[in-house]
Amino acid sequence: MCDPYLDFVRNLSPIQVNTHTAVRSEQTHTHTHTHTHTVSTHPEQWAANGGALEKLLVLTVATQETDGFHRFMQSANYFKFNVKVLGMGEEWKGGDVGRSIGGGQKVRLLKEAMESLADQEDFVVLFVDSYDLIFAGGPEEILRKFQQTNHKLVFAAEGIIWPDSRLAEKYPSVRNGKRFLNSGGFIGYTRYIQKIVNQWDLHDNDDDQLFYTKVYVDPLQREKLNMTLDHKCEIFQNLNGAVGEYIRYLIYTLFTCEKETSIHIAIHSYCSIKRLLQLFSLSKQEFPQVTVGIYIEQPTPFLTEFLERFLSLDYPKDKLNVFVHNSEVYHEKHIQKFWEENKDVFRSFKVVGPEETLTQGEARNMGIDLCRKDLSCDYYFSIDADVMLTNRQTIKLLIEQNRKIIGPLVTRHGKLWSNFWGALSLDGYYARSEDYIDIVQGKRVGVWNIPFMAHIYLIKGHTLRNELKERNVFVLERLDPDMAMCRNARDLTVQRERESPSPESFHMLRPPQGLFMYVTNRHEFGRLISIANYNTSHYNNDLWQIFENPLDWREKYINPNYTRIFTDNILEQPCPDVFWFPVLSEKACDELVEEMENHGSWSGGRHEDKRINGGYETVPTDDIHMKQIDFDKEWLHFIREFISPVTLKVFSGYYTKGYAIMNFVVKYTPNRQAYLRPHHDSSTFTINIALNNKGLDFQGGGCRFHRYNCSIESPRKGWSFMHPGRLTHLHEGLPTTNGTRYIAVSFIDP
Repeated sequence: MCDPYLDFVRNLSPIQVNTHTAVRSEQTHTHTHTHTHTVSTHPEQWAANGGALEKLLVLTVATQETDGFHRFMQSANYFKFNVKVLGMGEEWKGGDVGRSIGGGQKVRLLKEAMESLADQEDFVVLFVDSYDLIFAGGPEEILRKFQQTNHKLVFAAEGIIWPDSRLAEKYPSVRNGKRFLNSGGFIGYTRYIQKIVNQWDLHDNDDDQLFYTKVYVDPLQREKLNMTLDHKCEIFQNLNGAVGEYIRYLIYTLFTCEKETSIHIAIHSYCSIKRLLQLFSLSKQEFPQVTVGIYIEQPTPFLTEFLERFLSLDYPKDKLNVFVHNSEVYHEKHIQKFWEENKDVFRSFKVVGPEETLTQGEARNMGIDLCRKDLSCDYYFSIDADVMLTNRQTIKLLIEQNRKIIGPLVTRHGKLWSNFWGALSLDGYYARSEDYIDIVQGKRVGVWNIPFMAHIYLIKGHTLRNELKERNVFVLERLDPDMAMCRNARDLTVQRERESPSPESFHMLRPPQGLFMYVTNRHEFGRLISIANYNTSHYNNDLWQIFENPLDWREKYINPNYTRIFTDNILEQPCPDVFWFPVLSEKACDELVEEMENHGSWSGGRHEDKRINGGYETVPTDDIHMKQIDFDKEWLHFIREFISPVTLKVFSGYYTKGYAIMNFVVKYTPNRQAYLRPHHDSSTFTINIALNNKGLDFQGGGCRFHRYNCSIESPRKGWSFMHPGRLTHLHEGLPTTNGTRYIAVSFIDP
């Protein structure tokens, strides 16, 4: 059975850290002089911890209460640690350690704090960074691990030497484990920690890790202080997910699990979820005001469905200010229709069209600025038109996470493509983190700290007016808008102190500690659609998306009762071996008819027909072939996906090839061609799909099977007949007496 803390790790405390455990503060500080504060633990728990709390004090440095600090304190409180925070509210003078060396201020603060502990020789002090570290075990476990080292002072270890690689040769060799010192965590008896920090006589902006390293690589000092490194990461665990400008991985002080050890359990164990902190919920009276930015930056399939899904979100419309940027002339008709129907539904509705010639970055800056300037705007919700939201509670669920920046996980159907990156490469682009696939596939569920997100996210209005107050959030160098926004969020640090050293040999692998960005997969939210090969040269272009976006195609164009053919047997047999079933949606029928009428080249029902082999049709119809509108490949795929399964059900033992040469839409009108004389089809079986409504669009029509003296005179829109084509099923098309009747026909397995 796993430690229950794993739930805390997976669901409430995802970690953003750098390559070193050393803290790199966010560098935005106030100028007060409150240097320490103590977080009290619960005395009634001390006995349960074997008195460990009386012997162990946690010291950390934090000059500001950042996201990382709050996460650190959550973990400390969970395990009832006694924590003293040094430097809270003090001006940070340790340099911009996200970009260069620095951090000496931590050593100075620790040195001052140790003076008050000089007489506590048997006291153990654990010094750790707070912005990028969490606890995963209690005081008793940490003390036990420390005592097993048989040393008086133990520093964390890592596999990368920093900041001066020239010191590598002075490090003792290790057979197993990590070789180099990391200053982000160490534990020792007070007397020995005081001995090492008392040697500090440098400046606040000098480097803390370099100071401790020089002590450690001195053999005499190392022996005098009885000092070692946690080579096998028994106490301080660094787990690299990737190395780059922004690194995403987990650091645990200690994690134990029955029959398992080390950090790998934290990555791969899937203990049952039990939240430790309660999320606040929204009542109807207290919905925050949200500015929604909708971005249509290129031709996008299923845009009408996207807008319908947005409109159906379960959130008070009078709390939504809607901003739409559409850069595509092709989509102006869709946006115009949506605006006309819903302009009075929302609190406000603003549309910026392609005539403004805004870049994507400029448009997104405009949208986010609407919330930034509006003090009543509590949240900014950005969504691109390629996001199909299926969860009507999405905005509520994101708000309830109470994060500064958070997005819902959305993925491409059946693929690993998603709206976030788990790590960044050295050049700032995509790198796969060790848990990316598990998160995307839902094998690990929680709220995850990430370096990059796109397509859809929620940002607090307060964050826009403070941390992200710069108006040019989405424009940065040559980066695309999403990368620019995430880079700006990650890099929220002040410039390096003027006097802070920055020699070339001290290249920083540690990223700056900016705003934390999160993605949640606690719920199913929706999916991303593919827009890469969207051809807008047709009248109804979504019909051609059966390959690129099969799930969205099916939802739009397949009859909602289709699956009931197999689950509820809603399949009729009005005549012997003539089966009748729902297959196309009304929308599919309408768009297919529109497409044919837009093409307009009806054959006229003549015998001479150059479209077929031999150039002569014995029983001609007034039709347009699927090939004529370049839809043959898509139609054959439709047959294989949705007709073939029905064939197997009704003609047991027959396995269709799903192939047809003749695929066409027939048009019956009293003035051109009202009926079709008796005939056989050149097929093993034929499908005949009604594309419009009898009684509404036309009168008369139907089909009569002569051998059985059986007629079907009331075809249903979207329903298909399926019957044998040759030998047994001589049939005729009954006269259409008024209006226009359309049917889609395929001669399958000729």
